[in-house]
Amino acid sequence: MKGYLVIEDGTIYTGETFGSQAERFGELIFNTSMTGYQEILYDPSYKGQIVVMTYPLIGNYGINSQDVESYKIHLEGFVVREKSKIYSNWKAEKSIDQIFKENGITGIEGVDTRKITELIRDKGAQKAGIFVGSQDKRQMLEKVRKSPCIVGRDIVKDVIKGEPFIWNNQGKYKVVVIDCGVKYNILRLLAEKNLKVVVYPANAPYEEIDKEKPDGILISNGPGDPEPLTYVIKTVSNLVEKYPVFGICLGQQILGQVFGGKTYKLKFGHHGANHPTKDLKTGKISITVQNHGFCVDINSIKDPNIVITHINLNDQTLEGIEHKKLPVFSVQFHPEDSPGPQDARYLFEKFYRIIDHGKKNRH
Repeated sequence: MKGYLVIEDGTIYTGETFGSQAERFGELIFNTSMTGYQEILYDPSYKGQIVVMTYPLIGNYGINSQDVESYKIHLEGFVVREKSKIYSNWKAEKSIDQIFKENGITGIEGVDTRKITELIRDKGAQKAGIFVGSQDKRQMLEKVRKSPCIVGRDIVKDVIKGEPFIWNNQGKYKVVVIDCGVKYNILRLLAEKNLKVVVYPANAPYEEIDKEKPDGILISNGPGDPEPLTYVIKTVSNLVEKYPVFGICLGQQILGQVFGGKTYKLKFGHHGANHPTKDLKTGKISITVQNHGFCVDINSIKDPNIVITHINLNDQTLEGIEHKKLPVFSVQFHPEDSPGPQDARYLFEKFYRIIDHGKKNRH
């Protein structure tokens, strides 16, 4: 069906809609990954956003139930140059069109994704809407401009499940994951490290997490602006001096604020599977998976105990920190990959070693 992608700067693209036929609104961003569209679709960090894929053909290997990264699709809309009319893969169970209809997601194809990416790169992330059928252009643009902004909103509450759950009950040590929109591959890799994994929602009181007597805490990735998440910052503030802590993506932004840092919005964010990140301790460069629109200001960290461990080689933004005295560290990128290169999986081993070392020293 004929549809429109309407951007707040007044630009309008005409294409064909697929999936749900509902109007959808969100922050328009682009992702540069060449593969792994399913993992991108199921990443809760895209809540509140319409994702433009720079790779031109999407949907050719279908969707399967094994590679999901969350219990449902959370993004608001999806923009592609061409949606494959067929899909073929030994694991495939459904088409992208089917899964969008089931999740109430609207996609649009047949638009110039290169031009849209240039627009976002030059002007920054924009509010946008996907509309189905012929409509008045001024009215569509007015709806887009009146749609909610991603800045200042708590979107984490829209993606988390309300109750704690056990992901893995077998393992040498117990890790509590503070779920801000956790990707399932984080949980899978923790389980692979012989760790029991218990997941608590981001709004769980500190006392509940403390009752678990975990051997370590992981603060997960998640969507949106980290600044309004005062309740998570408070919880983590009560945990950092008691347990080993590992933060991923939004988890780093939470830790950054716990230690006095400030966060800010990037012009168009980092979204893709090809971001070079340098480990300042070893000099090693890893190609990393990234998905964030906000970042900790590298100049705002005044705590003398916080060491900068990683930087982004594209724009020199902060990619990793650790504490000199406490067993606390974090990274802005996604070491669990899925999709993307596995260069940074060593950080899960680092987390396990920190927990193991702490337990042995206590005994």
